[in-house]
Amino acid sequence: MIYIPRTSRRSFLRGIAGITAASAFPNFLRAQGAGKKIGIASIGVGGKGDSDASAAAEGNEMVAICDVDANTLAKAQQKYPNAKAFTDFRKMLDEMKSIEAVTISTPDHAHYPAAMHALQHGKHLFIQKPLTNTLWENRELHLAARKKKVITQMGNQGHTYEGNRVTTEWVKAGAIGKVKEIHVWTNRPIWPQGKSAVLNHSGKVPTTLDWEKWLAQSPDDVYSDNVHTFKWRGFLEYGAGAFGDMGCHLMDAPFVACGLKVPSFVTATQVDDLTEIAWPTGSVVKLEFTNVAGHGDIPFTWYEGKKPDGSPYLPEFPSSIDMAEAFGGKISAGGWMIVGTEGVILNKKDQADGMQLWPKSRRDAFPADKIPKTETRSVRQGNPQQEWAEAIRNGKEFETMGHFDYSVPLTETTLIGGLAMRFPGKRLAWDSAALKVTNNEDANKFIKRAKYRAGWEYSAAKV
Repeated sequence: MIYIPRTSRRSFLRGIAGITAASAFPNFLRAQGAGKKIGIASIGVGGKGDSDASAAAEGNEMVAICDVDANTLAKAQQKYPNAKAFTDFRKMLDEMKSIEAVTISTPDHAHYPAAMHALQHGKHLFIQKPLTNTLWENRELHLAARKKKVITQMGNQGHTYEGNRVTTEWVKAGAIGKVKEIHVWTNRPIWPQGKSAVLNHSGKVPTTLDWEKWLAQSPDDVYSDNVHTFKWRGFLEYGAGAFGDMGCHLMDAPFVACGLKVPSFVTATQVDDLTEIAWPTGSVVKLEFTNVAGHGDIPFTWYEGKKPDGSPYLPEFPSSIDMAEAFGGKISAGGWMIVGTEGVILNKKDQADGMQLWPKSRRDAFPADKIPKTETRSVRQGNPQQEWAEAIRNGKEFETMGHFDYSVPLTETTLIGGLAMRFPGKRLAWDSAALKVTNNEDANKFIKRAKYRAGWEYSAAKV
């Protein structure tokens, strides 16, 4: 199957705008109109799923909820007494005709089957980051969503922030000159990874948990109480590690500001304690973006976790930054900086918020109130769920939202970083159009999940 390039997006949106026949896109037209309540179903309603469902339900109708944990489901039923409850999202989507849009906030491995089953029924999609935890599933999801022409959104609140737009405006205004390099760091993982992430296979499944449905598309395995609920992130099969967890947040503003898509080369220069089943405890990954418009080649380095001595992996900060003033004596747990020929944009949070321009002379030369506001703002800042709902009512995606045309390449980049961790020190050449590594055939064995549970094989061709 040929990948549809992102340049087709404008014609795609023009096609939506010109639709007049209700039979062509019933979900679009049925949900149009200011104030129209959208029929929402939420898959995964605990933790982040609870907040995603709450935000999506605002001004809409929660018609169905689904969770594999009976206790979590019961709590959600108290919150949404009129919603029908399910433990199997397939049954829910097959039976409930009132569902128009679906939020998916499950462990990473279950995003793909839940989303693809929803797409079989033509439902609009809101999916937590990262969209999937394998490259093949990420691509298939994109193709299927375009095929069904639904409104899509990735759960990345920072993409709606004012700071995201301001960062872009600073770069475009030349506040730091030509971009030379980008650095991103995080203290994650804050859950077990490496040798501390083990499967104890206790086999004692809680009476409240449907373990088989938790596994979803993953092959059968004996229950381990150190996987469910939160610790699944550290396992190769179920999570996407620290890069998958935080990459879509931390890389978002630099991606938008510099017009990045996907890297041409990726090298894991440092990988600590990677095992056959778990992501590493710490790593450094260099992503090479080539021929970036207006900037040329941009090296982008990702730092995660801790060194064997317990100190964090961090970038070398330019001398133009007054570290005492910038950090107050302690470097933040996560952040990023865009380094240019004339200055640096420093952000000390996971999303773009409260950025600093260094050195101080650049602040004087580019006062914030004098930089033109050229970027379109989000219709619901800080609330991607409601931005998505507004797009559904409007019948088309807002160009600046975290739709799949944007978030699929962003997710792809985090997954390429994870792929490189399996081959420390190897510079992998990435062909995004072909979805393969061109100089290391062994790496291509990890593009797609090794095995799927029988009956859980989804693809864009079957949607």
